Amino acid sequence: MAICVKYLGLTPYESTWHKMKNFTFKRDRSTQDEIWITEHDAIYTLGLNRKDFKEPLRNDIPVLHVDRGGKITYHGRGQLIIYPLIDLERYHLTIRSFVTLIEKSIVNFLSLRDIKASAKIEAPGVYIENKKIASLGLRIKNHASYHGLSLNIDMDLTPFEAIDPCGYKNLQMTQLKTFINDVSIENIGLEIANDIKDQLLNLKS
Repeated sequence: MAICVKYLGLTPYESTWHKMKNFTFKRDRSTQDEIWITEHDAIYTLGLNRKDFKEPLRNDIPVLHVDRGGKITYHGRGQLIIYPLIDLERYHLTIRSFVTLIEKSIVNFLSLRDIKASAKIEAPGVYIENKKIASLGLRIKNHASYHGLSLNIDMDLTPFEAIDPCGYKNLQMTQLKTFINDVSIENIGLEIANDIKDQLLNLKS
């Protein structure tokens, strides 16, 4: 079965969350998988792990409690968001192996541009010299995933300074613009989403 990749452009976070949740809750074993590419206006999102949560040190950006895994993070313009809406059983994937597949797509993308990056098992995401460039947070319902990944492309990183990103105090963030000039959200999103798609389809071949 094919996987449909959709570029949505700039979308409101909350309505997009409800749409992917509805898609996931209504799907059945015959539903085609989709991968959504988007970008959101400034918002903090707090996942289900709310232990030791501290309010952001600024009040000009809304905080939304959501149903993904993980703690608090920030989304804003200039950050690529990819939501893989995938039936994990279809590809015989565990949650951990799916996270690894997504991280591999980001690491591969960066490697093609001579940027050395790596994932951390104990702290999901992708890092360049211990600075985080990509974050992951998923929710699985009836073996199907929603939520996804964020990759910092060309954005204002200062809102991260008002939180402990993903629950890690003093975690430094970085972005693609620091390393290369070609920072088209659409082009990068399509390249990474199609790599995720190809990896998934290869598991079935």
